[in-house]
Formats: sequence, C-alpha cells, structure tokens
Amino acid sequence: MNKKQRILYAAQEQFGKHGYAKTTMKMIADQAGVASGLVSHYYGNKDNLFLEAGGDLIDEMLEVLTDKAKEAETGLQAIGIFVKSYLEFTLAHKTTFPTLLRCSPFSDDYPDLDRHQIAAKFKELIDQITEYLEQGMADGSIEELPLAQTSFLVYGHIVGAVRTVFLAPYDSKGVFEEACHFIIRSIAKRDAEH
Repeated sequence: MNKKQRILYAAQEQFGKHGYAKTTMKMIADQAGVASGLVSHYYGNKDNLFLEAGGDLIDEMLEVLTDKAKEAETGLQAIGIFVKSYLEFTLAHKTTFPTLLRCSPFSDDYPDLDRHQIAAKFKELIDQITEYLEQGMADGSIEELPLAQTSFLVYGHIVGAVRTVFLAPYDSKGVFEEACHFIIRSIAKRDAEH
C-alpha cells in the first residue's frame, strides 16, 4: 500500500470511529505514518478527504458486489446476492464502513457537507439494484413493480438494516438475514397458482 492509499485507509478508519467533526488531518496523518502536509497535498482539505474516503469505499463495495452477482441466473438471484454481499461487506469492513454511514446523503453527521458528490456515488448502488430489478422483471423472477421507487425501497431497507446493526443500542441479532429474506419475499414473482 503506497502513502496515498495509507492516508485514505487511515481516513476511513478515523472518520468511521470519530466522525467528521472529531477527526483531524493530524490524526489521519499520524495513523497513516506520514507527515501532516502530505495529507493535504494528496487530498486538499478535510471535506475532500471525507468525500474521497466514502467514495472509495463505495467503489470497492460495488466491485465486490457486482462480481459476486455475476453468479446469478435470474434478476431475483442477483438482488439476493447483492443484498447479502452488501451486508457481508459492512461486517468485513467494520472499522472503515461507518465512514459511509457518516457521509451518506442519509446522514446528518455533518450537515454542511456538499452531498452532491457522495449522493452520485450512492446512486451507483441504487442504479445497480435497478438493473437487477429490470433483469428480474424481464426474466419473470420479479413482480412487475414501479422500478425507481422499488430500487429506493430496496436500498432503503439495506441502509436501515446496516444502521440498525451498527448504531442501535440493542441486540440486533438476525437483522441482516431477515433483511435479505424480507427483500426477496417483497419482490419475488408470486406463482399464479397461489
């Protein structure tokens, strides 16, 4: 991992652990083992680094999720793999993933942040869900549903499950598994005989 990558990873961990307001560029530099000026050199200011940290996580996640969903034979299977892989990704990246919770367009952790850039990155996830829904409607595995609204509802359900597991002060055992089942039950094509 080169210095620029170490800085980005350190930023993801620090923002994830402390949030935007309590994280300093010096904290990130110290964790990355680089001079403070190098953080600014590569990423400019704290806002840019915060957005870059979140955007990088989304890019990494999308690559993993779409790669796994290639195994699917139907749109419904692709949605199932996508959702399960998304939730698994959050657990595999427990120290960095909270950065996405903090910089997402669904968060008010730092209300003055210009969220257009990060909203565009999150929209890539929603667009991928839309693609799988379209595939499933075409192959008959998914009910005919309002596409845009269903994409947002599926993604909202994923976000809700993640926020519950990461942020709720009570036991949320089984939430991820039930979230996957709930989404699939909600969109799956019903047999004409039932």
